[in-house]
Amino acid sequence: MIEYLSDPTIWLSFVTLALLEIILGIDNIIFISIIAEKLPPERRGPARLVGLSLALLMRILLLFSITWMIKLTAPVFQVLDHGFSWRDIILFSGGLFLLAKATIEIYETVEAHESRSDPSRVAAGFAGVIVQIILIDAVFSIDSILTAVGLTDELR
Repeated sequence: MIEYLSDPTIWLSFVTLALLEIILGIDNIIFISIIAEKLPPERRGPARLVGLSLALLMRILLLFSITWMIKLTAPVFQVLDHGFSWRDIILFSGGLFLLAKATIEIYETVEAHESRSDPSRVAAGFAGVIVQIILIDAVFSIDSILTAVGLTDELR
């Protein structure tokens, strides 16, 4: 154990991972803040607390399952001589989800500005916001965990 602590490559990997996690965490916070803004002001705080608490539990479960997920490399189907595994499908789906969610949020913020002044506009539901927070945190969690796995030489 002591020999690991004196190895500079381990410290470099740790600092790199810490910086990457901070950067990836900022993205997560921005998305959660945007989603929580859809709720009435008095419900935003509880939504963030419940959503992040449930997301934390899910992140822990994902961390335990990551060694299983990174082994899903056997091709399931092929397109133009390129095999796609379940891991590829999971990562691609997560990326598509983030692209779609970001596009929708940007559209609602920029283009749908007039609808905010409409008194008939209904605020988002508490459960809907919680589900969105959990889904977004799941995608960011997989990204963070795979970054950590990429920086390690061995998994146990």
